[in-house]
Amino acid sequence: MTAKLFSPLTIKGVTLKNRIVMSPMCMYSSHNKDGHVQNWHRTHYTARAVGQVGLIIVEATAVTPQGRISPQDLGIWSDEHVEGFQELVSLMKEHGAKTGIQLAHAGRKAVLDGEIVAPSAIAFNEKSKAPKEMTKSDIEETVQAFKKGAERAAKAGFDVIELHGAHGYLLNEFLSPLSNKRSDEYGGSVKNRYRILREVIDAVKTVWNGPLFVRVSAHDYHKEGLTAEDYITFAEWMKEQGVDLIDVSSGAVVPANINVYPGYQVKYSETIKNGVDILTGAVGLITSPIQAEEILQNDRADLVLLARELLRDPYWPRTAAKELGVSIEAPKQYERGWI
Repeated sequence: MTAKLFSPLTIKGVTLKNRIVMSPMCMYSSHNKDGHVQNWHRTHYTARAVGQVGLIIVEATAVTPQGRISPQDLGIWSDEHVEGFQELVSLMKEHGAKTGIQLAHAGRKAVLDGEIVAPSAIAFNEKSKAPKEMTKSDIEETVQAFKKGAERAAKAGFDVIELHGAHGYLLNEFLSPLSNKRSDEYGGSVKNRYRILREVIDAVKTVWNGPLFVRVSAHDYHKEGLTAEDYITFAEWMKEQGVDLIDVSSGAVVPANINVYPGYQVKYSETIKNGVDILTGAVGLITSPIQAEEILQNDRADLVLLARELLRDPYWPRTAAKELGVSIEAPKQYERGWI
C-alpha cells in the first residue's frame, strides 16, 4: 500500500504530487525594505522544490506597505513586485513543486515606523504600539488591496492563494472578540466579525479561479476567546463562499501560555474537517514521517504542513519516503546520492 503522504491530491485542477506542504515562514530578507524578492528567496524556496516538497507556500506577503509584519517582509502591493515572483515561481515549478503565496496584512502586529491599523485601537501587549482603529474607508481599501494582491499573484503564475487569517494579524483580529471591540457592522456579532473576511474572499474570487486556502488560528487560548468549535461556523461560511481548504493553526491573537507538544494543533484541524466536511491542512511541530502519515490515514487532515522541520532538512520528503518504504523519483542531478 502506498503511503498516503505520497498520494496525489487534486484541487480545482491543480494536482499536488504528494501531501507535503512547506508552511509559509517569514524570511525577513527583503533587505532594501521594498518588498522585492531577493537571492535568498530564490535559493531558499527552490531548494525545497529540489527536495520534492509537493506544495511550497511563500511566506506572508503584504498587500499594503502598512501591512508588513516587518520592514524586510515580501510585498505584493505594487505591479513592480510581479516580475520577481514570476522568476521565483518558475524556479520552483522547474523542479516539480506546485506554488502558493500567502496574502497578508499584519494589522496591529506590524513592527513599522508610522501608523499601524487594527479593528480597534487596542495594542497587542504593553510593549506594542497602539494601532489606529480602521475607518470603513480603511476597510474598503484593505479589501481592494487583497484583491489586487490576488490579481498580481495570478499574473506571477502561482497555483494556490492562501489568505492569512491567523496568528493575530489583521483578519484574525477582526474575527476574535478579544481584539475586535467595534460597534458597527464589522464588530459585535459573529456574523459582523466575519464580514471583512467574507468581503476579502468575495473580492479575491473575482480575479482568482484557482485553489483558495485560508489559514486560521482555531483557538485563542483565552477563556473569552474563540475555540475550534467556534471556527466550525466560520469554516461553513468559507466553504459556502468557495474556499477549498482551511489551513488550521492556533493562537497569537493575544498573549497566552500555550501547552506546546508534537501535533498539538492537529485536533483543531480534525474538529473543523469533521464538523464542516472541508479539506484541511494540519500544522504545528509535525516532524516525523510516521506522525505525518498517522494524521492523514486517520483523516485528521488532508495535507501536512511542515515549517521548522523543512528549515532543518530541505530534503525531508526523501527522509520520509525511505522511512515509509516509498520510492520517489530523485532529481536527475542527485540520482547517485539519493539511494
